Amino acid sequence: MSLENASPELQLAVDLIYLLECNEIDPTTALAALDIVRQDYQEKIQRAGITSPYLPAGQ
Repeated sequence: MSLENASPELQLAVDLIYLLECNEIDPTTALAALDIVRQDYQEKIQRAGITSPYLPAGQ
């Protein structure tokens, strides 16, 4: 499968991995930062009243 035919979230994931690896970001730092980003975006989704399969159950 070509990346240009991949889902938007997969394309973004590849871009983020590339950015983190090119900048030699420590994996534990990257995961900690991604947890912060996930929490921020989950709160934005909740405030907007959007239902998302990416939110943990009950959120």
